[in-house]
Amino acid sequence: MKRKIPILHAFACALVATGNPSEAKPPNVVVMICDDIRWDCLGCTGHPHLQTPQIDKLAAEGVNFRNMFCTTSLCSPSRASILSGLYAHAHGVTNNFTEYPETLKSFPRVLQDSGYDTAYIGKYHMGEDNDEPRPGFNWFVTHKGQGSYFDTEFNLNGEKREVVKGYYTTVVTDMAIDWLKRDRGDKPFLLMVGQKAPHSFYFPEPKYEHAFDGVAVRYPHSAFQLDDKPAWINERLYTWHGIYGPLFEWRKNFPDDSPEGVSAFENMTRAYWGTILSLDDSVGRLRAFLEGAREFENTIFIVMGDNGLLNGEHGMVDKRTMHEASIRIPMVLRYPGAVAPDNPRDVTEPVLTIDVAPSILELCGAPALENIHGRSFGGLLRDGVDPDWRKAWVYHYNYERQFPYTPNIRGIRTAEWKYMHYPPGDGKPDRHMAELYHISEDPLERHNLISDPAQKERVTELAALLETELKALGIEKDTMPLDEGIKTELPDAKIR
Repeated sequence: MKRKIPILHAFACALVATGNPSEAKPPNVVVMICDDIRWDCLGCTGHPHLQTPQIDKLAAEGVNFRNMFCTTSLCSPSRASILSGLYAHAHGVTNNFTEYPETLKSFPRVLQDSGYDTAYIGKYHMGEDNDEPRPGFNWFVTHKGQGSYFDTEFNLNGEKREVVKGYYTTVVTDMAIDWLKRDRGDKPFLLMVGQKAPHSFYFPEPKYEHAFDGVAVRYPHSAFQLDDKPAWINERLYTWHGIYGPLFEWRKNFPDDSPEGVSAFENMTRAYWGTILSLDDSVGRLRAFLEGAREFENTIFIVMGDNGLLNGEHGMVDKRTMHEASIRIPMVLRYPGAVAPDNPRDVTEPVLTIDVAPSILELCGAPALENIHGRSFGGLLRDGVDPDWRKAWVYHYNYERQFPYTPNIRGIRTAEWKYMHYPPGDGKPDRHMAELYHISEDPLERHNLISDPAQKERVTELAALLETELKALGIEKDTMPLDEGIKTELPDAKIR
């Protein structure tokens, strides 16, 4: 006897090919997670040079989340939040070396229990040295660590390890399509595709190596506007995560703060953009297959990032900080059962990575995850507004000894303001200057207003709001690592 899966009536009616709602099949789900993709590096988010027609087409027929954010700008914690709907302190994956807890529920496990055929293919990146199958997936293909842009060794569903020749983005797309071809009867499916791109080190597919050769790239203006920034940002300039450092090996002789040193930054940025073109091709190939299989119109198709990326802003590269380029990510969603393709929508409310799991489960009519921090954005899709939607949210990052270039961070963001501070981890007063930005008026965060006497009361209010929100997240006592200061040595080559 086949297990019956509930489905939201409001969404089911739009998906029934036969015209009979009672025969509706629950929606399939495809989630492509891109690694370290900036929110503005798609055509549909306004990039002046990158053309991403396949992703843009999804947005033009669905939903473009204009204010999508991660709650921890780091790969493993953010991916765990996407799966669980929880902040990092609750799911426990607070760095890039911790496994997703085996006993912790996730939206894939709920869908699997609800009768879905589930697969994860590509970069999983929770547990550096573990490439074995994880709970919640009937089919699991990944690799250890970061993987390589070319010729990665994959663990193929725990059955064998094999170096698969070819360009990473193309290879995982091939494997995803092969899995989609499997006979699963009338069962719905969940396919998660973990892309490596555009994570460092950036190597485009050969056909895109020179796609941006004619585009001039310079350090952003904010790289030189550091007088009102905390000292640790200046200290970071010459490190692994600073613009005068090695730039993920694009600069061979470093540190280099000469005007000529921008050429390495230029080459790095062009390569980063080039990897995104292959991501767009991947989306197009998956769409074409689903259309040919007559599954596309009954599929929730999501393309998103795990976290953002600093590309010179405030003199920094990489992520981890709470500055906008680090925390803001793109997400587009196409699903005719929620938003008609001829009536696309921009969602401007702040949506977080912790909202992905509950939203997918609601759209699928599956049981909800209990006691989580995220909430479904289904109301925003159905009605365009949700009067009870959050007005403020917390950012949470812990200092890493393996990458000692960023302090502990606790911050609060509203539509208008952002406040962040840097607790030392030992209960003593902060050693670093805090930051305050009038985000609605200063989206590039040029002016730190923390020392402005006119903002003293606002700082007090935001600090109190942060404390209130932390307690609402279940953080009565905020334990964190000891901040041992900004270091200049390079990280271990095995974990870069």
